[in-house]
Formats: sequence, structure tokens, C-alpha cells
Amino acid sequence: MDTTTGFDAAPLTRIETTGPLSQRVYLALRDAILSLAYAPGAMLRKAAICEALGVSRSPVSEAIARLAAEGLVDVVPQSGTRVSRFSLEEIREASFMREALEAAAVAKVAVDHTPEQLAQLTRSLRLQQLLLDDGDNAGFYEADEAFHAMLMEATGYPNLVGTVSTISLKLKRPRILLLPEEGRPAAVVAEHAAIVDAIRNRDPAGADRAMRFHLGQLINRFASLGESHPDYFRPRPAGPAGKAP
Repeated sequence: MDTTTGFDAAPLTRIETTGPLSQRVYLALRDAILSLAYAPGAMLRKAAICEALGVSRSPVSEAIARLAAEGLVDVVPQSGTRVSRFSLEEIREASFMREALEAAAVAKVAVDHTPEQLAQLTRSLRLQQLLLDDGDNAGFYEADEAFHAMLMEATGYPNLVGTVSTISLKLKRPRILLLPEEGRPAAVVAEHAAIVDAIRNRDPAGADRAMRFHLGQLINRFASLGESHPDYFRPRPAGPAGKAP
């Protein structure tokens, strides 16, 4: 379907049954956007959303305002609401900040982790391998995110998980595009295992290097998305004489 002229409400057929209505609408739309059910550049039609979810315009408007604040949608005056396109510059910045924080985090965890935390990380590796063997890409993606969250929680810094999660929001959708690449999930498990091995050996420098190598693979692969999915990216600002920089 041409996303500039129509709207597919099918991804919104499932909505949570508990909690404030505006929150449930927000989560339904957010999940559809982050999963790429609504691709970057797709128009969101308020009337169709209201009809699909059986709600009034008020909770939909509140949900869209929250999504706009997160940078997931762009509200265009006299036009409507569009799912935000990617920015390679923002992806690079978010990747840089995430690498700095997560590398520092695993170095700390390598020094002062508990046996229980190490056991939890080891169980996560086993789960990732099982999901890989089953070919469960969606489950593997969730386990990957959970593994990184575990590492942040293990630092003992309660605000770190939320900070990294906020930074990583700009990376969630492009990461999904990269996930099906043949051989990459197996490499991810191996890279995660190297991080855990360094933590087990209480080697902070090794943990730092392993995390930087792991996240560096992701950064290098993001650049290729501009060529494989050009419609998903915002045009780069024009440079001198109207040429893109």
C-alpha cells in the first residue's frame, strides 16, 4: 500500500486491556512504529486509528504528542502525522554515546560483579543460543536487548538503564532492519560471550574492548542502510551551492 495516500490499521488490532486509555493507545502505536509495521515516512491517520481502536480523538492526540516528543513521529502542520524517518547523523551520535556508556559499564561490572549477576548473564547467553538455533529472530532481538539491560543493571546505578534506553531509542528501528543478516546473530552471541568471559575473569580492560568491538560492528553496518533503504532516511541538509555535504 502507498503509505502517502492510505493507512493500514491492521497493526493496531491488538491493544492492552488494562491501564489508562491514552497509555494503551500510545503503547499500541509505539510498538507498531518500533517494529516497523509502520515504516519510516508512513502517514498516520487519526480517524482510522480511532476507528481501529474504538477510541475518541483525545487519547490518540495525547499518544501522538508523546511519540512526537520521543522523535518517533513528525507532526506536519496542514498535512498530518508522519512516522519519522531516520537520520544517519543522529544514529551516529546515539551509537557514540551508547558505546561510551556501555563500555564503561561493563568495565565496572568486571570489577565488582556478584556470583548471582554472573550466573544471570551466563543463563542469558544460553537462552540466546537456543533462540539462535530455533531461528527465532524476534525472540533473539528481545534477548539481545535484555542482555544489555542486565549489564547496565549490574552496575548498581539505577538511572543508567533508563539513560541508555533513551539513547538507544534512535537505534531500535534501524537495528531491526539489520537483524536478518545471515550469520550476524551467531556473531552477536560470540561477541556477548567474549564480554561475559572478560567479566568472569575480572578483566575490566578486556570487557571494555569486547563491548567496543561488539557495538562497533553495529555502527559500521548502519551506514549501509542509507543505500539499501534510502526512502527511510531524511534528506541530508544541502551544503554550499545546493549540494549535499
